[in-house]
Amino acid sequence: MTDSRFQRSELLLGSDCMDRLSRCRVIVFGVGGVGSWCVEALARSGVGHIAMVDSDCVAESNINRQLPALVSTLGRPKVEVMRDRLLQINPQIEVTALKKFYTRENSGEFNLGSYDYVIDAIDTLDCKMHLIEQALNSGSTLFSSMGAALKMHIEQISVAYFDKVAGCPLARALRQKFKKNGSMPRRRFKCVYSPELLRNKGEGAAGTEGGPAADAKSRGRTNGTLMHAVATFGLMLAGLVVDDIAEK
Repeated sequence: MTDSRFQRSELLLGSDCMDRLSRCRVIVFGVGGVGSWCVEALARSGVGHIAMVDSDCVAESNINRQLPALVSTLGRPKVEVMRDRLLQINPQIEVTALKKFYTRENSGEFNLGSYDYVIDAIDTLDCKMHLIEQALNSGSTLFSSMGAALKMHIEQISVAYFDKVAGCPLARALRQKFKKNGSMPRRRFKCVYSPELLRNKGEGAAGTEGGPAADAKSRGRTNGTLMHAVATFGLMLAGLVVDDIAEK
């Protein structure tokens, strides 16, 4: 029997699965609205080794949706806040907090092949595309979040293989770039996505609707987001990891 903090999980999954979870190595790129909730769920599910990659510090504008964002954590690196939180959940967990921004140039620093799972929760289009390519080439299992902004109705959030994702502008933009570069992924990978695409209604919303909810920095665009939607994306990503381990 595992320690009591994971007793309810073991009752459902069994001791063999809990042992596999404890030995599982997961790296999560992006611990914002989607990634932070994914990391939380992985830790509470008993995953024993988690690495987090994110260069941002907590900002006041994060408070509406991101797990590490509190008045008391403003200005602190998100990965450090999350590391401290995970150790409060499970003091035995191995946590690597990398305050970095994934790019083509520094991609070799992350040794993706040393992880069982790679979680893509980043929102910069070119970097996301490169991460997907590298993760698939590494032999690790990749799960990717498509655009989680401009969503409200969680019943529309679903899972599909990348080539079958429909109605998501981010997936469409990624497929177009892969096709243009002649590098369409040969290995299939699952994505969490929603075909819902709402319009920004708030002040300053003109011209912000309709585009992919990724690469906001390069487009100079900010789209509206809600906690219950982005958190559902993150929880479903974590669920894909647990489901995959439970089925083995």
